[in-house]
Amino acid sequence: MKTRSLFIAALVVVSATVAALGKEEPNNKGLAVVPVKGAEVFKVIYKAENAGKIKLNIYNTKSEIVFTETFTGTDGFICPLNFTGLQAGEYTIELIDATGKRTEKVNYKPVSATPKNVHISRLANENGKFLVSVSSTGNEQINVKIYDAANNLVHSENKSIEGNFAQLYTVKNVTGSLTFEVTDKAGNTKTVRF
Repeated sequence: MKTRSLFIAALVVVSATVAALGKEEPNNKGLAVVPVKGAEVFKVIYKAENAGKIKLNIYNTKSEIVFTETFTGTDGFICPLNFTGLQAGEYTIELIDATGKRTEKVNYKPVSATPKNVHISRLANENGKFLVSVSSTGNEQINVKIYDAANNLVHSENKSIEGNFAQLYTVKNVTGSLTFEVTDKAGNTKTVRF
């Protein structure tokens, strides 16, 4: 009886192994596309058994090529792809090597932008004084808001700036933390809490 149970168990293991080996493997073997958290970058990871020529293509939703690169004499690589400036949507990453074509689809969503060249700092040894500076080469509209610890608005102003801008803000009679928000005309916001 014991021998019969062992025989049946062995038969099940062998059957499962044969079934697993008999399955067709997906055509994407050796290709992985990994998003980098908090960035507009995807890493393409490729590994092959033999070195050779590999072509990498990226297609947008209209099946138009937005990027192409060829690698020669390699059996693997990690290639970061920066999608900054591309429209949000689904993209197809295609790899072609001697064994065939592999594809992966990725959904790209741009990271919300913050205003460029904005710096907010507390002046050392100066109670309640803060410097807001914006580096710019043209005309811009910005909005500066200051909130207290309870998230109550204590100051708000719109500024039309031309070129570089800096302003000293003195915040008195407010206890606890302060939050500064600087928003540009595109709606991008930089927030700093003190």
